[in-house]
Amino acid sequence: MHHILVTGASRGLGLSMVEHLLAQGNIVLGCSRGKSPFSHKNYQHFEADVSNEEQVNDLFIKIRKSFKYIDVLINNAGVARMNAFALTPFKNMRETIDVNYAGTFMCCQKAISLLRKSTNPRIINMSTVAVPMNLEGEAAYAASKSAVESLTRVLAKELSSFSITCNAIGPSPIATDLIRGVGEEKIARLVKQQAIPKMAQPEDVLNLIDFFVKPESHMITGQIIYLGGIS
Repeated sequence: MHHILVTGASRGLGLSMVEHLLAQGNIVLGCSRGKSPFSHKNYQHFEADVSNEEQVNDLFIKIRKSFKYIDVLINNAGVARMNAFALTPFKNMRETIDVNYAGTFMCCQKAISLLRKSTNPRIINMSTVAVPMNLEGEAAYAASKSAVESLTRVLAKELSSFSITCNAIGPSPIATDLIRGVGEEKIARLVKQQAIPKMAQPEDVLNLIDFFVKPESHMITGQIIYLGGIS
């Protein structure tokens, strides 16, 4: 049984993670900007905006008081604003960077002291195939996730002395709210470029989470694994 923190946990892929990890017998902590309709005896939800430093600080103070430590941090919270570069408002770019990169940065930093108390400490970050594919219309989103990938590799080195591994998952398109505003034609073109030309499912991401969390994966760090055969 692990203590696992999932950000962006109230819906979509994050909620799938919560349900999956609870089914394995873990104690799961989740956070999102608002309340969660989900309840379970081994689940506790916190309201926190990961792009807000004060709220992130408060989140980890509460976790430290109630749970003392965590074994796994999954940085799932993210936003996507998919517009042509010339038409992307600065405020949308700023929000994308603040949530996707700064939020991941702050949560990783605040989690270190709690992860050091674990015998199997893991950080799992979320990237995207938009990074290696250099997708048009995703300049801000791809840049924010590229920063997450660089952070992942640097933390893998800096945190290795604490036995904390840090890896990232780059999903191909999954039918969640994150891509709701993307046209079907664009999604079809993207999927066609993959070696495995089909949409990913939450289960594909959950499989990688299980792999990274396993005690036997203690030698695996600094890796970014993309779904769909993208490299």
